Amino acid sequence: MIRLSFLLFAFATLQACTPSQSSEDPTSDITTAEIRQTDGNYQLFVNGEPFFIEGAGLEFGNIEALAKHGGNSFRTWRTDNGQSSGQEVLDRAEASGLYVTMGIEVARERHGFDYDDEAAVKEQFERIKTEILAYKNHPALIIWAIGNELNLRSTNPKVWDAVNQISEYIHEVDPHHLTTSTLAGIDKELIDHIKERAPDLDLLSIQMYGDIVNLKQKVTESGWTGPYMVTEWGATGHWEVPTTAWDAPLENNSTQKANFYQERYQTAILPNLDQCVGSYVFLWGQKQERTPTWYGMFMPDGEETASVDVMHYLWNDTWPNNRSPQLDSFLLNGQVASSSIYLDAGATYPSQVFASDPDGDPITYHYEIKPESTDLGDGGDHESVPHSLEGLIAENGKAAITFTAPEVEGAYRILVTVADGQNHMGHANIPFYVKAKK
Repeated sequence: MIRLSFLLFAFATLQACTPSQSSEDPTSDITTAEIRQTDGNYQLFVNGEPFFIEGAGLEFGNIEALAKHGGNSFRTWRTDNGQSSGQEVLDRAEASGLYVTMGIEVARERHGFDYDDEAAVKEQFERIKTEILAYKNHPALIIWAIGNELNLRSTNPKVWDAVNQISEYIHEVDPHHLTTSTLAGIDKELIDHIKERAPDLDLLSIQMYGDIVNLKQKVTESGWTGPYMVTEWGATGHWEVPTTAWDAPLENNSTQKANFYQERYQTAILPNLDQCVGSYVFLWGQKQERTPTWYGMFMPDGEETASVDVMHYLWNDTWPNNRSPQLDSFLLNGQVASSSIYLDAGATYPSQVFASDPDGDPITYHYEIKPESTDLGDGGDHESVPHSLEGLIAENGKAAITFTAPEVEGAYRILVTVADGQNHMGHANIPFYVKAKK
């Protein structure tokens, strides 16, 4: 499927330019992206060549490491992330040979934006137009992602009118690149709104976590027959896991997560090439969301986890030369996390992690105790990192330790990391609840 506007532009360019003129054409270095449909299958083409996105969501992560591990693209959530300008991000992508799906920040109803407020919608549109004009000619750009999960806890379908207006503007001033919008899940009512109100989008972007194993079924049930990509997938979501008796979600350890990454890619993404043009795994970096390790494939200081190893394998058909430590189990007072562990304030308890390294590297251990996170965001919004409690762990640095339960009643976690000295780590944590002294 080739957009008519793209064909008209390409024809005009061929008519107007000679080889000697093209070297001076300011658009001569622009990368072109299009979707074609062949024998019933959709496929992305970049500069006329078939291109399957093997990418990652990357806000502040290591762009160069993504290229080293075999990724070919990354997505952002906005043009300016507060640390780097869109120009800087795109330049780093180009230097590493990567293409970018560039996010455009679009206000969300769940944050209080009113799409019935015509003046506010117009003001937003004018701001977005300047961003598009600033970056539309960069050679690393292939797709514009208009907003992120605008359907999450949204009730006003006029948001899709705004998305369509932005998409139409992009196609007017930038005929080289595609437009999409990323969705929190997919269902028929949502797709009906998009078909009616945002038909200008070239493809859809779907974001699912543990439920991604049902992606094909949900796409079919929604009635979407066009192309799509998966722009967030990875660890099981904190809303999808079992919880303790006090409602603390149970996080998988780093080895379990890596196994899920591999299984989900091989069962939900690769088999659906009739509509799926690629994916962006989440998250090529680190963030606090329920815990400091739930969604990030990297640790706070940049160490890689087993999920990075798995993506290297999936993108290259071979494992990296050195792999991350593997965790077998983690115990607190002889119990696993699902036991809903209650401890007495001020009492001493044992904890032990069982781990190994695939390469035989010597491994080191580090434990922390943190209060359970209470500054909870929604849909990936910012959360504060709980502070570590000092002076509770005896002889930190061993596989088996003892610690003193905090004196204050409440919910906590004990966290452990396992490092191989080669910039790789494994991690696990166990929630526990401290009962007040009687």
